[in-house]
Amino acid sequence: MADFTDDDDALLAELGVEVEPKRVGARTPLQERIIAGFEDIQRFVVEHGRAPQHFDGHDIFERLYAVRLDRICQLPECRDLVEPLDHQGLLSGLAMTTKDDVDDLDDDALLAELGVVDDLSDITELRHVRSSSEKRAAEEIANRERCEDFATFKPLFEQVQKDLDQGARSARPFELKAEIKAGRFFIVGGQKAFVAEMGEIEITAQGRTDARLRVIFDNGTESNMLMRSLQRALNKDDAGRRITEPVAGPLFSDKPQEDDEASGTIYVLRSKSDHPMVAAHRELVHKIGVTNTGVKQRIAGARLQPTFLLADVEVVATYELFNINRTKLENLIHRIFEPARFDVEIFDRFGRPVVPREWFMVPLFVIDEAVERIKDRTIVNFRYDPASATLVERETKTGHEN
Repeated sequence: MADFTDDDDALLAELGVEVEPKRVGARTPLQERIIAGFEDIQRFVVEHGRAPQHFDGHDIFERLYAVRLDRICQLPECRDLVEPLDHQGLLSGLAMTTKDDVDDLDDDALLAELGVVDDLSDITELRHVRSSSEKRAAEEIANRERCEDFATFKPLFEQVQKDLDQGARSARPFELKAEIKAGRFFIVGGQKAFVAEMGEIEITAQGRTDARLRVIFDNGTESNMLMRSLQRALNKDDAGRRITEPVAGPLFSDKPQEDDEASGTIYVLRSKSDHPMVAAHRELVHKIGVTNTGVKQRIAGARLQPTFLLADVEVVATYELFNINRTKLENLIHRIFEPARFDVEIFDRFGRPVVPREWFMVPLFVIDEAVERIKDRTIVNFRYDPASATLVERETKTGHEN
């Protein structure tokens, strides 16, 4: 059985409040997007088992990737940039266009061929002249200026870092464009970014909402970028984060506070299965999970699903979540109760053996206690003891231990 021995930082990381890892090395936004374009090509190769090709009968995306790969091969600065990432040997292949083709492209078209485009709607018009607004959107991430009044914002960045260190704020993965609002902080490209101003919401030619932002970075620069450009930068950055608002209360509660964003629901179920092991311990055997849909919707058709023991279930408890990472929380709960995992083998409708993994032999009152300790973050000090059917305080490591 796995013991619950992670340190506090690791456990809080499970809840989406981990300390943000520092990025090694710095690249320009333009370099980051060229790398992202090359990674798109690499994913194509993994999926299809071959490099993308130009032929007319092929998908437009494949032909785009083929042209993009040719451009990267032919431009030394691009080739040198992605060469350390080329574990598939793509740069050693023969380019299918010529140097003259590259020379015939203007700057905007060449950037588009390399994937440095602002909107996927341009994907079929790579060689066409774009509007001035489209050009600005493609360039604005790379265009930062010195923030003349940075002294006004520096204390804000210092306070945010202090809040992160003390746990009053957390850095969680960026998910939705709606999270971008004036007064909010993000981490993008290894830097903290503050949305100081946000213009009026406008509708683009593609029918999408957008707005002009004034974004201040913690290195003393600023950018007058579009909201959709910041969204794309955060989505492309694996370490892109939204820094939450400061909170003094629990990580989640039964009632939402102002500006809280719903994340989902913890649900606790009992099975109505007639399996002998389930029937013998029905009051103790619980399925514990987290869902972002309604619980009724989640358990619909339970009797047809092996994960529900091919039987109807009864909902015995639910807890609403706010501003928390559902997957990490579910993993944390399962690790707490790992010593009490209920391993029962059933056979699906095809006669194949199945061992569902989310069922635990644990009293409901202990689950309630675990939820309360997750709320106040003291769960890091406890583990579940099956012998006493209680949460017990785990031993604290001393500096004399090896």
